Amino acid sequence: THNLPAGLEYLNQLDRIIIHQQVELLEAILGTETSSKYEIKNHLGQRVYFAVEENDCFDRNLCSPIRSFTIRIADNMGREVITVNRPLRCNSCWFPCFLQELEVQSPPGTIAGYVVQNWDPFLPKFTIQNESKEDVLKIIGPYATCGCFEDVDFEVKSLNEMSTIGKISKYWSGFVNDVFTNTANFGIQVPVDLDVRIKAVMIGACFLIDLMFFEKSLDGL
Repeated sequence: THNLPAGLEYLNQLDRIIIHQQVELLEAILGTETSSKYEIKNHLGQRVYFAVEENDCFDRNLCSPIRSFTIRIADNMGREVITVNRPLRCNSCWFPCFLQELEVQSPPGTIAGYVVQNWDPFLPKFTIQNESKEDVLKIIGPYATCGCFEDVDFEVKSLNEMSTIGKISKYWSGFVNDVFTNTANFGIQVPVDLDVRIKAVMIGACFLIDLMFFEKSLDGL
């Protein structure tokens, strides 16, 4: 473990990661978008990291869900261990040259990997890349992501897409949470021996999937 990036040692032991979005009271009542905050937990519900999104009011309210952002992820001692950067890019299959790309750094300033959206007319598809932009894994989502009364699974697959090794799941949290708040609950399941840098990239992929497919406006509530 002495060769692992500082702060990622704990990921070395995990095969399941839970991401829970914290909803600000002002956002829930007035429908005003505020900076997103997340708790990242292990399968026992113990907090491992805390994440905060950085952007400006214009991006949050007018560009969402394609807004640019930086998400800073800190450990329980307050040390920033992962930085996730997303530029403002297109979110349409009609513009295949300008699809989503997200960069994950760990430690901050050192590239851990990338999440790259792949063009597909029907399914959400992404490629997980390492720090050298070499393809490592694929993520393939379902045709419909509405997830009415059930979880929505994005499968983590080998590069040939023949075998499934994990998944990123949007948990259905019930009518009250889904309709009256903007809360998000996700689970990441990956092999325990997966490189911790790629596990960090998977956390970034989870944030990207949340904003692309599950970000909801609270206007009018």
